[in-house]
Amino acid sequence: MEQKTPEEQKSTEELLKKTGKGAKNILNEFKGFISKGNVLDMAVGLIVGSAFTAIVNSLVDDMLMPLIGTVLAGIDFSQLGVHIPWGNEPFIAVGNFLNAIITFLLTALCVFLIVKFMNIFRRKKEEKPAEPPKPSKEEQLLTEIRDLLAAQQAGGKNGAGEKKE
Repeated sequence: MEQKTPEEQKSTEELLKKTGKGAKNILNEFKGFISKGNVLDMAVGLIVGSAFTAIVNSLVDDMLMPLIGTVLAGIDFSQLGVHIPWGNEPFIAVGNFLNAIITFLLTALCVFLIVKFMNIFRRKKEEKPAEPPKPSKEEQLLTEIRDLLAAQQAGGKNGAGEKKE
């Protein structure tokens, strides 16, 4: 077994200490993440998203696909597929795949519209002009000095800084 030099042992010990601190930092960040409510927000989003998916699935399966099937000469998409003549003749359900694609596209469209709608509200909040901050006393004094100096230069001999006879 190879023995390490004192410098190598020292650097290894420092590395282990840093790694331990890193793990503590990660645990502290995780505690902060949980306590800020991000996990709760994600859970609510997941629940609402799954309910929303059920609505979109019903829209596709129960309303859109029968209409599309009627337009396309009575094709029932749920039964659309191919039997492969090998072994136990597996069925490739092309119609279910088409249903999944349409469901995905509708879900993506709805999410896009929701995000677009939320961005409109955010822009309206940002567009409200905030009152400009009032200048500090120092800024007011400097402005007055600048104005007086400009008046002196523009006025020449009759400037505000000269004495009248």
